[in-house]
Amino acid sequence: MQGDDIMNKKVVILSSSPRKGGNSEKLATAFAKGVEEMGNHVEIVYLREKQYSFCKGCFACQKLGHCVIKDDAVEIAAKMHDADVLVFATPVYYYSVSGQLKTMMDRANPLYDTDYAFTKAYILATAAEEDWEAVEGTIKAIQGWIDCFNRCELAETIFAGGVTDVGDIDGHPALEKAYLSGKEI
Repeated sequence: MQGDDIMNKKVVILSSSPRKGGNSEKLATAFAKGVEEMGNHVEIVYLREKQYSFCKGCFACQKLGHCVIKDDAVEIAAKMHDADVLVFATPVYYYSVSGQLKTMMDRANPLYDTDYAFTKAYILATAAEEDWEAVEGTIKAIQGWIDCFNRCELAETIFAGGVTDVGDIDGHPALEKAYLSGKEI
């Protein structure tokens, strides 16, 4: 899909790998390259570089419109709010998202019931196991979050199985798929 109607979209990628240059981060980089080549704006937020706490479950954000915890999650949630497309890049840990991503999804609670811009989300996931079943819990975790945001849909899941060590993903077909999907946002 090409045309002026898709140009200049803001894409925010939440890269939740704790390892610099990790396999899910390489998927994120491939996706970002496709996004940029189509003239869209992309920002990769490396959660491993941020300082943010767990959600307190106080729901003050629903009354105040912002979180009462003053840390990097506030800025990240603001970037998510303004994005047209959200991308969740995560290694699969115990059949779900990384703890870093789960914590950030919880901290994005202030976005609920706001005028957020995002309407599409993508999942970029890597796992040591090769079978698609390895990523199903990850999809459920993110889909559950997306379902709370009535104007957002899960556009695509790109999965690279059989990758454990940093660099195992090199040459994996999921890299090309991520790049091409980035071009089609």
